[in-house]
Amino acid sequence: MAWDENGEGGTPAGPLAPGGGGIFGSSPAEKAAAANDIQTELEPNTKRVSDGAKESTDTAARTLDGWETASGLKKVVGAWDQQVKVLMGRLSAEKASLRRTSGLFLRNDVSTGDNLRGVRSNIDGL
Repeated sequence: MAWDENGEGGTPAGPLAPGGGGIFGSSPAEKAAAANDIQTELEPNTKRVSDGAKESTDTAARTLDGWETASGLKKVVGAWDQQVKVLMGRLSAEKASLRRTSGLFLRNDVSTGDNLRGVRSNIDGL
């Protein structure tokens, strides 16, 4: 939904919205920029922060060795690792999807054009 200056909903935003002009919400350049941001900002920063949190938690667990808290922290680290792997996989998939999208749209447009050129009308040849 598009929101007005009062924060109230209006017409749906997007290419099919009234007055939308029939254009996509982002260009191939914007998709490439988003994919690059994932690669250069989100992925490395997520890994850096994750590694720092894991290291700190591992250190705390070693310091508290022999206490039940250490066992709990070790379980937390295992769950954290799994969640970070899922997040990193999702970021990678989103990056790849953004990079593939422009090519898919182009191939679809070319294919549609080829199919339409093959359609014959009853007025052809008049």
